Amino acid sequence: MKVPMSGKPDIGGAPRNHSAMESPFVNQHREPILNVPPIVVATIAALVLVHAGRALLLSDQEDFDFLLQFAFIPARYFGPLTGRFPGGWWADVWTFVTYALIHANLVHLGANIVWLLPFGSAVARRFGSARFVIFLAVTAAAAAVAQLLIFIVSGIDVELIGASGAISGLMGAAIRFVFQSDGPLGRWGMRDTQAYNAPAAPLLVSLREPRVLIFLTVWFATNFLFGVFGVGAVSTSESEEAIAWQAHIGGFLAGLLLFPLFDPATQHTKRR
Repeated sequence: MKVPMSGKPDIGGAPRNHSAMESPFVNQHREPILNVPPIVVATIAALVLVHAGRALLLSDQEDFDFLLQFAFIPARYFGPLTGRFPGGWWADVWTFVTYALIHANLVHLGANIVWLLPFGSAVARRFGSARFVIFLAVTAAAAAVAQLLIFIVSGIDVELIGASGAISGLMGAAIRFVFQSDGPLGRWGMRDTQAYNAPAAPLLVSLREPRVLIFLTVWFATNFLFGVFGVGAVSTSESEEAIAWQAHIGGFLAGLLLFPLFDPATQHTKRR
């Protein structure tokens, strides 16, 4: 936790060591890497509570009905089953987001939490709580739209659950600023709050950063393996759940491209 500097002399009247305070290597606003923002903790808590509630409170039939109302099912919108799902038009709207709160099992939930912690923390420190929540909802919806487009084009109906599409959006947003020379990972070991507020470079400039290119290459290659070979599919006792790599890409591109619309540092720079 950060300890604020009061500016008062130490107990006993001894003066502070001003030379140490003024050193560029001593930053009183340093942000500990494991200091998870409260909004990220709250998001994780919501994911855990939803999963625990389904597992502990709902029967198999009730859980199936729950999924019909809150999972994202492309067949709800096009095809012979349109209009036959529970929840009515309200569910037609909210399932673009609510599916992200639902997970297949503890492995699925745990994997998403592992990725949410670093990327969600970085984006939350930059955006603040309100923007962070809205951004999560927007990228979740973008991931669902990508899954819906695949269904329209190919007829492949894959029901969508899990926060990975929205987390992919956080990844796309994070690489817009974390690798900059004045960003959180620009100087290894220096994680001060100012690094999260530095204006982000334009997208085309960011794409010339070697570490961004490496990240993009690894990320897209991994999702290619998900899609073509089924690497990383979630196994359960009854079946193997396919990874919705199309939704990952939709969420990631939304986070990458929509980042400036949510970025307070970008908006502050434009007003100056």
